[in-house]
Amino acid sequence: MLILKEIKKSFNKNTPDEHVALNNLSLEVSEGEFVTIIGGNGAGKSTLFNAISGTLLVDSGSIQLGGENITYMPEYMRAQFIGRIFQDPMRGTAPNLTVGENLLIAYMRSIRKNNLSMPSKKEKNHIRERLADLNLGLEDRMNTKIGLLSGGQRQAVTLVMATLVKPRLLLLDEHTAALDPVSAKSVTDLTNKIVSDNSITTLMITHNITSALSMGTRTIMMDSGTVAVDIRGDERKALTVQDVLKKFSSAKNKEFDDDNVLL
Repeated sequence: MLILKEIKKSFNKNTPDEHVALNNLSLEVSEGEFVTIIGGNGAGKSTLFNAISGTLLVDSGSIQLGGENITYMPEYMRAQFIGRIFQDPMRGTAPNLTVGENLLIAYMRSIRKNNLSMPSKKEKNHIRERLADLNLGLEDRMNTKIGLLSGGQRQAVTLVMATLVKPRLLLLDEHTAALDPVSAKSVTDLTNKIVSDNSITTLMITHNITSALSMGTRTIMMDSGTVAVDIRGDERKALTVQDVLKKFSSAKNKEFDDDNVLL
């Protein structure tokens, strides 16, 4: 489904400040797989997402999604089939537009329909039903400006916006990190439900190893722009936080007493 082959990205090339953010990274993700990604600051996690979404272009290597080479495809074209949710609940939405207007724009973009076109009654009902599935009562707040919602509510709406039409790939960029614990749990539960019910191929960055092991079907740990640890299946189910850190220490010859390396 998603195939990354030896992708490399450097910043400040040919200067004393040159930094290799992605170092010949290769990764294959099967259709419907939910991969959680952990790693310290500077490990290359956000650069990886930027490369996949087209925010930046890689220096070398290739990116394929659904059998299509998207390595040098513009970001706006990838946005039609790649959903991305950021840590900031306000990113990806227009705060001065209503909940309904934000959802309609997202829907029209996903089906590659002109934003000035009028949605059909069936399309409007579909959007309202998807919002009602959240059980947050937001279907009755379609005319409320999205900037007036709480952080958790905004992130829930953004999650619906990204999945109104099933994307080929969903990128979750620490999408609960800025929320309070109650809101974070609510959005996490919604994430699991939406991804599971729709079998959406998903990559999720998190700094919490416990969450990384409890969510999804596979966990990778990045370091210095590469995949240092890749665990899945029965092996993953039996692992503790300390087990993951031991695997990382063994792979990279680094020692850590706890998961502070990921904060």
